[in-house]
Amino acid sequence: MAGRNGSTNTHLLDVATRVAGWADRGEQVEVFVAEELETEVRAYAGEVESFTSARSQGIGVRVVANGRQGYAYAGTLDPAALSETLQEARDNASFAEADEFNGVAEPDGVDPVEFDLFDPSLDDFSTDDKVALAVELERCTLGADQRIAGIETAEYADTRCESAIATSTGITSTSRETGCYLATYAMAEAAGETQTGFGYSIGRGPESLDVELAASEAAERATRLLGATKPQTSKLTVILDPWVTAQLLGIIGGTLSGDAVQRGRSFFADRVGEQVAVDDFCLVDDATNVDAFTASAVDGEGLATRPNSLIDSGVLRGFLHNSYTARRGATSSTGSAVRAGFKGAPGVGSQALALRPGTHSQQELIAGIDDGLLVQGVSGLHSGVNPVSGDFSTGAEGLRIRKGALAEPVREITIASTLQRILLDVTEIGDDLQWLPMSAAGVSLVVADVMMSGA
Repeated sequence: MAGRNGSTNTHLLDVATRVAGWADRGEQVEVFVAEELETEVRAYAGEVESFTSARSQGIGVRVVANGRQGYAYAGTLDPAALSETLQEARDNASFAEADEFNGVAEPDGVDPVEFDLFDPSLDDFSTDDKVALAVELERCTLGADQRIAGIETAEYADTRCESAIATSTGITSTSRETGCYLATYAMAEAAGETQTGFGYSIGRGPESLDVELAASEAAERATRLLGATKPQTSKLTVILDPWVTAQLLGIIGGTLSGDAVQRGRSFFADRVGEQVAVDDFCLVDDATNVDAFTASAVDGEGLATRPNSLIDSGVLRGFLHNSYTARRGATSSTGSAVRAGFKGAPGVGSQALALRPGTHSQQELIAGIDDGLLVQGVSGLHSGVNPVSGDFSTGAEGLRIRKGALAEPVREITIASTLQRILLDVTEIGDDLQWLPMSAAGVSLVVADVMMSGA
């Protein structure tokens, strides 16, 4: 099987297939090879504060023999390092405990979707152009509002990545992609008080970046929190901003992995077929959606990605699997193997989660709430969620909603519920689906009966 996101450096695939071909009898070998070029520019006071450009390449080799698995990697593709890395993986496997479910992926007959995630214009985008974008972002953010007194950071960053996977079981796949973003943190001041806000713009190539959007968003987020106070404790309806919803969905996605279920780390275990959310709640993980910043035609084991319906009309439909959790669960891989690079073996997880959007804008959702809270940001979200019990408690900031309009800003609050209750207390889903630089898309989400703890 071969999956490609556009044409790819064939040298990487040649290396991967050569090493995979060195597998001994009774041994499975998986080889992941990658090259990446990253650039980051930070501006301050109209000048370059820092500039970094780093190129990396490497190989990761996984060996499985007699149920024992070993992994090794090298940060070079020098010929001598290839055989050494394979031998090190073999040595590591010899010391590992046997697990009958260990094994590399095997072709499953699903063909990868053909799409191109590579923007060639990034190759022609000069260093001077990158610096100019970062400097312009700082200038626009400072000029977005007279209350903006400074910038914590204004940066441009991009990445260009190519990779290849080959296995002794017959998988060969390649991919290449580009990505870039602008990000800025603005500091707003008034009456001796300081608040911060962030703004960003992402895309495959520099032409899709919007300096004005990132700057104005940062200024708005910072300035509208000026004068924030700690409110009285109450139970009310909240609207989660798309950025917050995306983070929440990422946590929910983690509890929907086969690994979490099999380790007893998910409150969704043994609930397939049950109603776990309201009827309008439809959650899909689909890395074949080219709009997703994390889109990919193949997963971390080289299998084709595919749309996976996790919750459909509120009903739990299933979990995400790589080849290991699929074997352990007597099912099939969902093309959901994920890996951070060549330094580690693939795990399992969501890749591009999204809720089916509703029909109302955030403004219309606000207009329908008499007493509520727009949650603009949260802190300590991951540490504040128990994936087993579903208990949910996190610090938050935002703006009160009174009689259908945004009112005073609030801070130093905690919002609490359970993930189970949140899924069943969703009353509306906005139409403002936004793909963000994470594994989940954001959308405005209205949740009833959330406890807001304040003064």
